[in-house]
Amino acid sequence: MSQYLILRVVGKFLLPYILVYALYVQWHGDYGPGGGFQAGVIFAVGFILYALVFGVEALERVLPPRFVLVTLSFGVLLYAGTGVASLLLGSNFLDYYALGSDPVHAQEWGILIVELGVGIAVAMAMIAIFAAFAGRPPSNEKER
Repeated sequence: MSQYLILRVVGKFLLPYILVYALYVQWHGDYGPGGGFQAGVIFAVGFILYALVFGVEALERVLPPRFVLVTLSFGVLLYAGTGVASLLLGSNFLDYYALGSDPVHAQEWGILIVELGVGIAVAMAMIAIFAAFAGRPPSNEKER
């Protein structure tokens, strides 16, 4: 892969812009198109591009598999935890009005927290799926 100098330079150049755009989509999602799912996919695309250019081993050095799985679990727990918190506060599951005294701010905070959980879970799931498929050595028919 070291002979592809232009690809490596362009990949390193694009990665920060992809990640910043993912953050923009994440935090702008409650005001317009976008949100957690779209931002998670864009964020994962940045790291998948990194893996395609530098190799899956380089991706696993940057994002170890254990970190990916723990972070994926955290994203799911953040989403579900918001719903459980609203249940414990006497409202319906994911009814954000229970999360604050002002209904408008409670809705804003609830949506932001849920979308963050979705974004984290989707990004880490996409990275884990890519690593699972890309990291496997080709099957050898002679071993069977």
